[in-house]
This record gives sequence, structure tokens and C-alpha cells, in this order.
Amino acid sequence: MNFAIRWGRRERRRALAAHPCAGPRWLLSIVVLVAASARVEAGCIEPATLAHSTASITRHLDDKEQAEEPGVLAIRGTGWFLSPTSVVTVEHVAASMKLSHQDWKDVELQIGESRQSIPVRAQRLAGSHKEKIAVLELRTAFAGAPGFALRLAPLVREEPLVSLAYPNNRLRVASGRFVKYGDGDKFAGMALLEMYDGEDRLVLDHGASGAPVFDCTGRVAAVVSNLFTRTMQLMSHAIRTSTAWGSENVVSVPIPALTVSSGG
Repeated sequence: MNFAIRWGRRERRRALAAHPCAGPRWLLSIVVLVAASARVEAGCIEPATLAHSTASITRHLDDKEQAEEPGVLAIRGTGWFLSPTSVVTVEHVAASMKLSHQDWKDVELQIGESRQSIPVRAQRLAGSHKEKIAVLELRTAFAGAPGFALRLAPLVREEPLVSLAYPNNRLRVASGRFVKYGDGDKFAGMALLEMYDGEDRLVLDHGASGAPVFDCTGRVAAVVSNLFTRTMQLMSHAIRTSTAWGSENVVSVPIPALTVSSGG
């Protein structure tokens, strides 16, 4: 499911309109901030040291695009720096932002309180999974954002992990573990994770698509793609819940996919 920033009464209450999509909910877009805190495995890298190259990325739609999608003002996700002129996210974020290989479009990048609007275009798609990794090219370098090191070796069951993301356009930290690699048509080869911030299993919700997932040494091991959720009807209210404790709740694209060109 893709989410977009909209005007309207629901949005003033921080709710987001979305169109339905089969399967788990695609993460993409909007949000508003919460304090970043998570229990991280002893001996692992301190998450605060990774914040320098993880960004909220937002593209404000032009008048023509807004006319095609009435009420939608912007698309938002999370990205991270491969180099000062290359940002990584996932395919559905880049597609919803309508980024192309030819045209430069202004994208707002925010790291903490630092915010810059930079022309961006799609450089390439990578991987052979159902969801691909998108590499975006920046026309000018984002100052003070060195790229992350990559983890190309396979993850091991129960390996501790940490992720930084910008749901609601505010930095959140999630910790957790690698559960297994997916199988079947839908999730074949995808890295299935259990991630949370304290009791919050929806920490990697709307706006976290594209977030980096780090191993204990601070290398990027995967990129967040989906969040598993269920919707329960309680009286007149719909309540979204995560999966049960002890089971996977996040789908991610393994970072070795970045070395495989999809031809996109």
C-alpha cells in the first residue's frame, strides 16, 4: 500500500488515506514524530552513530500530478546514503514519487533538523526479488552524509539487527532479529525480520519504506519494504495490529540484491 500526504479533516487528525492493495501493506509515506529509543543488543553499534546518513525523503507533487491524484500533496519514504550523491530506497517509493531516469525532480532530504531540496532522478533498480532496491542520483552532493558500508554475507537466524527510519517524518529506532529468508512466490529470497521499539511492533510503519537495516557492526544488511499488519474492527473503529510476538513482522530486501542489476 502506498500512502500520500493529503489535505483534509482526517489528515489534521494525522490519519492517511490509502487505496487497497492485496497482501501485506506497502509502507511508503507520511507521518509525524516520536522519540527514538530501542533496546539494542549488548555489544552492537550505537544507533545514534548511524543517523548521519539516514534521511527522510519527500517529493511534493506538481499541479498536474495533484490533478491526477486529487488531494495528494506529496510522497514520503526513508532513504540512506550509498555516497554523498547516491541515495538508496525501495522501488515502490521511487515509483510513487514518479522518478525517472531522464528527468530531474526536486526531492527534500532531511537528516535530523538539516533539510535540503535537491534535484534527483532514478539511477537504477537492483535485485531479482518481487520488490527491488532503487538507487537515486543526486545532482549535487548532500553535505555531511558519507555512505554506509554494506553487508554482503547472508544473515544468520536470530542475528540481532537495528533499523533507523523516518515514519511520520521523525527519526525512530527499531531493534530486533533476523527470522528467516522467505519462500513462495510472494516473498522468495526476502529477509523476514522481527523488529520493534519496546512494545511498539508498528515502529517501521508508514514512511519507513526504504529504511536501512544494520547488523551489529553497522553494515547495511537489508532495506525495509513491507510491514505485516492486521485490521480489527472494534465497535465503529478500525484498529491496526502487528503479528504475534516471536514471529516476523517486517519484510526487507537483502542488501546483496544491490549488486544485481534488474535492467530497470
